[in-house]
Amino acid sequence: MNWIEEVKWDAQGLVPAIAQEAATGDVLMFAWMNREALEKTAALGQAVYFSRSRGKLWFKGEESGHVQTVHDIRLDCDNDVVLLKVTQLGHEPGIACHTGRHTCFYQRLEQGAWHAVDPVLKDPESIYK
Repeated sequence: MNWIEEVKWDAQGLVPAIAQEAATGDVLMFAWMNREALEKTAALGQAVYFSRSRGKLWFKGEESGHVQTVHDIRLDCDNDVVLLKVTQLGHEPGIACHTGRHTCFYQRLEQGAWHAVDPVLKDPESIYK
């Protein structure tokens, strides 16, 4: 069986994808992939996602320059979640989030409210022109 056929796609033909920084283990972001995005990611060694809001492929970093080099692609035990181990490029330390932060998971629940606990590394206004 072809490896792509083993992935369990949802009703919209998508699979959740988690990007994890290879060097630190930090969870950088969550996105969706369709078949074409996963195939391109495997072929190019760069993260390609599917943007549900835009209805098209999204090459990570195509606007921001914050590209993800993919070192390892893994599939969970149920074959319905993909894990990408990546190096986040484009700024030091790498910025994965459109808010200009290292990770999209920058909010922590503290005393019944969400608090931003990670700094903005670069103003998003200067990233997206």
